[in-house]
Amino acid sequence: MLHVDPIFAATSVAPATLAAGGEAVPPPFTVARVLTETRLDSWLALGLVLAAGLYLYGVYRLRLRGDRWPVVRTVCFLFPGLGGIAVVTVSGLGAYDTALLSVHMIQHMVLSMIAPIFLALGAPVTLALRTLPVRPRKRLLAIVHSRIARVYSFPLVAFAIFVVNPFALYFTGLYEITLRHEWAHELVHAHFIMTGCVFFWPLLGLDPLPGRWPYPARALLMLLSVPFHTVLGLTIMQSTTLLGGDWYPSLHLNWSDPWNDQVVAGGVLWAGGEFVSVTMLAVLVVQWIKQSEREARRLDRELDRQEARQRAAEASA
Repeated sequence: MLHVDPIFAATSVAPATLAAGGEAVPPPFTVARVLTETRLDSWLALGLVLAAGLYLYGVYRLRLRGDRWPVVRTVCFLFPGLGGIAVVTVSGLGAYDTALLSVHMIQHMVLSMIAPIFLALGAPVTLALRTLPVRPRKRLLAIVHSRIARVYSFPLVAFAIFVVNPFALYFTGLYEITLRHEWAHELVHAHFIMTGCVFFWPLLGLDPLPGRWPYPARALLMLLSVPFHTVLGLTIMQSTTLLGGDWYPSLHLNWSDPWNDQVVAGGVLWAGGEFVSVTMLAVLVVQWIKQSEREARRLDRELDRQEARQRAAEASA
């Protein structure tokens, strides 16, 4: 049985084709529909609400016992982090992710790069370790420092997964499968988020995760990731074949040309990837400078203590 949303039925274009999950292909893309076509009936929406609730409960627990938690961490985790995921998945923008490759690329950028950075800045693992009872805290530490976590969070392994995954997705038959099957499409969304978290969380280093390198090595790794987004974006823009096989032409959208949309999608991936990578590189450099300043102050204090002890010893002698 075909389900047609009221806004689809109100348009002059009949929804003759279906997107992933058997839903009608959306009408022409407009900002208004992005704001009005929000859907809260997916498992991802439930997961976002649950994650936000648990995080806020942890902050509440800390304040009950008199401990402080930085407000900026809460803001980063809830709004650009979880909020960014919500904007590209459960808002009206998500209704076009199987009809427009450019919209899918925006999702790709947010889910794999932007949202994971702000989730890491929220330091949810640290918050959990400070609020959980003794036994659950030990279990969480065991998971964080398990062999599997050490392997996947090792910077070179995480870097390889982060770089290779887009090429494996877009230049094989996997991408067309995600367009035709909703379960595969949702799985890719979760995979994007997990891949971004595994790559960016050890680089930022706020949570006690294994695999953290010195700041010069982290900055070098981030710098090496810049060319891959450029190569991937330009390859998509200049490709003589459509991603997804015949999926996009079969939709017969009279308001979008698949070839032009693919060029826009490649440009989004190219420009967005470079912008996020360079911004992240700048953040790492700032963290590196601040760490150096803290280390210099620590050494100064230690030298002052040694001089004080030496003067005390000379005075007593």
